[in-house]
Amino acid sequence: MAENSVVTDVNPSADVTVHRRRVVVIGAGQAGLSAAYFLKRAGLRPGVDLEVLDANPTAGGAWSHRWDALTFDHVNGLHDLPDSRLGAADPAEPARDVVTRYYGRYEQEKGLGVQRPWRVRSVRAVDDPGARFRVVAERPDGALREYAAGAVVSATGTWDQPYVPWYRGRFGGRQLTTRDFTAPGDFAGRRVLVVGGGISAIQFVQLLDEHGVDTLWSTRTPPRWRDCPFDTEAGLGVENRVAARTRAGLRPRSVVAETGLPTSPSVLDAIDRGVLVSRGPIRALTSDGVDFADGTHEAVDVILWATGFRASLSHLAPLGIRERTGGVVMADDDVSVVKAPGVSLVGYGRSASTLGATRAGRRAARRAVDFTADLG
Repeated sequence: MAENSVVTDVNPSADVTVHRRRVVVIGAGQAGLSAAYFLKRAGLRPGVDLEVLDANPTAGGAWSHRWDALTFDHVNGLHDLPDSRLGAADPAEPARDVVTRYYGRYEQEKGLGVQRPWRVRSVRAVDDPGARFRVVAERPDGALREYAAGAVVSATGTWDQPYVPWYRGRFGGRQLTTRDFTAPGDFAGRRVLVVGGGISAIQFVQLLDEHGVDTLWSTRTPPRWRDCPFDTEAGLGVENRVAARTRAGLRPRSVVAETGLPTSPSVLDAIDRGVLVSRGPIRALTSDGVDFADGTHEAVDVILWATGFRASLSHLAPLGIRERTGGVVMADDDVSVVKAPGVSLVGYGRSASTLGATRAGRRAARRAVDFTADLG
């Protein structure tokens, strides 16, 4: 595919040059970088046959948005990128800085030519003998880029889609989600309700308590503490259950729903002190707080919704791949989208972990190369 050739039959915007690429990778987190690495190793040239687009202004993917107090020793595992080693990291350094530095170094060392900040707005199928998809990306200043691509690897993760459950009533105080959190000091002198049953929620509760913030915790169901090690066999079981759901087109469940919550000495101490004890589910919001299902009411100043995320797939809406169940039907390779041949999802479902994302990147690259063999 020749670089920067103009396509006349994909309905491009007026006076916009449409760049031809054999494969476009959307997102430069763990999954996207892994896919890009294997595509380049297969012979695709960044900026000529391959384009990697990322919406963030810097390297690091979703990690670049994490808060200072999330130090690397609180990270639930980070797998090495392919043909690379993270090496020793200071456990007291913010995880954001560790990962952003590592991913940035990787992009440079592997020559992946990541283009940023470009947010992909849409991916459409086209009837073009030289391409199968039209990809439209937008820069923060409103500038547009359009690509004619033979295949698309979508690695957009979940950070852009925080999930907040609906409750009857209206709360008059401040509300924020995990992605809005900056520092525990922001809540000094306020009473905070943390909602959610995952790892982020228990980290928030502990962090706020450590900084003297009056904190309550609410979970929809009783916390599922895991009192056994999460070994390879357990991990494989989780992956198989997740794969069964995505192959059926069901929405992936939350991580904790599959793995349970890990315990540690600090977690056990917080439980003993009554800090990590859930007040149970919320029944309704009120102007000054919440009513719980047990009939009690608590006045709070802030609600922190640590209630998880949904996959960021809005850019793929024109392809009509979402089922009524909210999921996407995945093929047996767990990366190929059944309803859109040539589109791969990595970092989705089975490949949502950093280890799974690395392995999925390899599979997605192989599928993209095979799918576009007639275009090379």
